[in-house]
Amino acid sequence: MNRRRTSLLPLTALLAAALTALPAPAATADEAEQLRNGTFDSGTDPWWSSAGVTAGLTEGRMCADVPGGTADRWDAAVGQNDVTLVKGESYRFSFSATGTPEGHVVRAVVGLAAAPYDTWFEVSPQLGVSGNDYAYTFTSPVDTTGAQVAFQVGGSADPWRFCMDDVSLLGGVPPETYEPDTGPRVRVNQVGYLPAGPKNATLVTDATARLPWQLKDAAGSVVARGWTVPRGTDASSGQNVHSIDFGAWRRAGEGYTLVADGETSRPFGLGTDAYERLRLDALKYYYTQRSGTPVRDDLRPGYGRPAGHAGTAPNQGDTAVPCRPGECDYTLDVAGGWYDAGDHGKYVVNGGISTWEVLSTYERAGLARTGERERLRDGTLAVPESGNKVPDILDEARWELEFLLRMQVPDGQPLAGMAHHKIHDEQWTGLPLMPHADPQKRELHPPSTAATLNLAATAAQAARLYAPHDRAFAARALTAARKAWSAALAHPAVYASESDGVGGGTYADGNVTDEFYWAAAELYLTTGEKRFADHVVNSPVHTADIFGPVGFDWARTAAAGRLDLATVPSWLPGRDKVRQSVLRGADRYLAALRAHPYGVPYAPDDNKYDWGSNHQILNNAVVLATAYDLSGAARYRDGALQAMDYLFGRNALNISYVTGYGEVSAHNQHARWYAHQLDPSQPNPPRGTLAGGPNSSIQDPYAQSLLQGCVGQFCYVDDIQSWSTNEHTINWNAALARMASFVADQG
Repeated sequence: MNRRRTSLLPLTALLAAALTALPAPAATADEAEQLRNGTFDSGTDPWWSSAGVTAGLTEGRMCADVPGGTADRWDAAVGQNDVTLVKGESYRFSFSATGTPEGHVVRAVVGLAAAPYDTWFEVSPQLGVSGNDYAYTFTSPVDTTGAQVAFQVGGSADPWRFCMDDVSLLGGVPPETYEPDTGPRVRVNQVGYLPAGPKNATLVTDATARLPWQLKDAAGSVVARGWTVPRGTDASSGQNVHSIDFGAWRRAGEGYTLVADGETSRPFGLGTDAYERLRLDALKYYYTQRSGTPVRDDLRPGYGRPAGHAGTAPNQGDTAVPCRPGECDYTLDVAGGWYDAGDHGKYVVNGGISTWEVLSTYERAGLARTGERERLRDGTLAVPESGNKVPDILDEARWELEFLLRMQVPDGQPLAGMAHHKIHDEQWTGLPLMPHADPQKRELHPPSTAATLNLAATAAQAARLYAPHDRAFAARALTAARKAWSAALAHPAVYASESDGVGGGTYADGNVTDEFYWAAAELYLTTGEKRFADHVVNSPVHTADIFGPVGFDWARTAAAGRLDLATVPSWLPGRDKVRQSVLRGADRYLAALRAHPYGVPYAPDDNKYDWGSNHQILNNAVVLATAYDLSGAARYRDGALQAMDYLFGRNALNISYVTGYGEVSAHNQHARWYAHQLDPSQPNPPRGTLAGGPNSSIQDPYAQSLLQGCVGQFCYVDDIQSWSTNEHTINWNAALARMASFVADQG
């Protein structure tokens, strides 16, 4: 069943392709110009300028004097309307532009000229940085005669002058051919391997017979050697590959390389330090996702910003948010929480599974034989609450928990005790847009059974984990969990609409049997009450085969309950069978890993990689790690460790999918306030941010323009405009944090 989230992108979507800083080539006979008077030889008509912008001819160019003090890019613009686009046609958009003073960023847009102002192509060059001539290609996703070409030049505190010439939108051009740079053909974990753990690499080669390999240290000395193992064609990439196993070498160090078939891998280390850093960086990510509070630059240098959605203009704020018109007659204070992903929405279902996995990272550290809870103590994450004698990971999770509790329908209202599904903007917003600059109206969306059970599950888990630190909060969480459980029983089939995707993702889920199971499991583990145990053991989910190939996520939550029932001490009848079911699931993932030439515990049907495939691989690794915690069998530990290799560079694209980790890492994730690719004044995502990864369905137009016909692992591009392959989300990073903590503990 397809349960993917709806895309998080302004309106229709962004669409761009290969970018160059070269003059556009001359038009051919088959190409047709779509713009009028782009050379300004006959004045400025039919170009327009927005209110407050004074535009005219200067030395044969159209120049616009842009006022200072505007808030957003679109507050000042010049452009041309009534442009024709043909669906499926390729276009070359080119122009010459300068700014005085230099360094200003202009947002060049091809989109709908009227509401809802859909954007089909955009780019934001910084003028004067790499020349003054710009050319881009894209493929139109629509047929229209109402398109607009606009140059948005607002958002500057000081006035400046924008000049342009030779503006062209040429139809009938050949589409760009996209060829990813995959670097050396020896693919390794660029972050590193544990000295006592498995060490595997993959060689891409035409050779069918085994080949010699060498392991070299930082000085270039050969320290180990052996022979590759031919694996044939890897179905997930279409490549002919060999495997390399150098696990016998155990000496810690940095700067190692593997050499085979005339190729030298990217450098990597042997040690645990990188995973100790990642354990914390993956969790530090959440502070910069906080809503309703300033992000302090002294705690996150380069990421400081004002509070988002705190009610300060232009924000409308989250402290008194109404329902959509006609759906309720109250407002709720739903301030706080984490922004879900690259947008400004906050969603209970995704917030629930994210909070559970963060809390489970802490819970496992106190229960597992290799757990080190001291590594997650107070003061480790540099958050404002550090120093309060509460582990920082619990402080961070509480920021989201308090939001989840606020989303509960108050007493005296219809559906009291249920949880509103989500809160977000009335309409989609564009990129980039800082949270405090979002002017959109905020709205509560109707309660759902899925959201209510997410609240019940996470609040129940919180009650047992916060009790030693804040008994009053633990009691409040448990009260809310009980109320949510009762409300869900009274309203067991209230579903979010699949069509509710304007302004935010739908997160629609039409099967909540798994959420009932998960919530009952958490309530039982916290209270020990028979009624919850009875629901667990009588649920069809309890004995179902739930460890499928694509892993658990926000819409498949049965594994959350099963893993906790297996690991958190209780007197549940038949608990041994629960533990055995986890081992059977781990055996399946281990078999998939061993069969995969890249060593991945992921075997989707027909090699169709799912949305957020990287976090599904991580969650399958969580099952392997849990099997190790339960059994102590080294094969499960080694499988969990080996799964990390794929994320950090042992993959077809030779890229680390975690920002700041590895020589080449993803760093242009789809985001409104880590939008350095579009606005050089903004940062890239922080170290430790996971990219979603290959997605065979490539739903966004940018990926579609580059990746048509892609095979499995190649269905990814590190570009801010590819929201279906390159977003970041709070639930994906939760899986990364959990596995990073497990790996660090094995050192």
